[in-house]
Amino acid sequence: MKFDDASILEALITLNEAALNELTFSVIRLNGEGLVEFYSAREERHSGLSSERVLGRHFFFDVAPCMNNYLVAERFESETSLDETISYVLTYRMRPTPVRLRLLKNPMASSRWVLIERR
Repeated sequence: MKFDDASILEALITLNEAALNELTFSVIRLNGEGLVEFYSAREERHSGLSSERVLGRHFFFDVAPCMNNYLVAERFESETSLDETISYVLTYRMRPTPVRLRLLKNPMASSRWVLIERR
């Protein structure tokens, strides 16, 4: 599976955690309230935050406040369906890091996904 695959949301839903950890980009799954349900091993390595530390925490308030803005967090709240890729710079707990974010939300599922591809 590639970051830009058109049917990525359907594929993500079917993968188990071991398979999600093997992807070439970071995967974060949030519930409808924005709490972290899955935090990939790749993102653990890049962010320095362990899954144990972030699972069950509010992603935009406690884990990645640098994404708590109209470009990312508000998109999940304001849009019913979402599949958007944006260029972004991560700044929280690290030096500025250019990335591509893919934001995914399906109105038929409660999970929301943040995919991170580092350049």
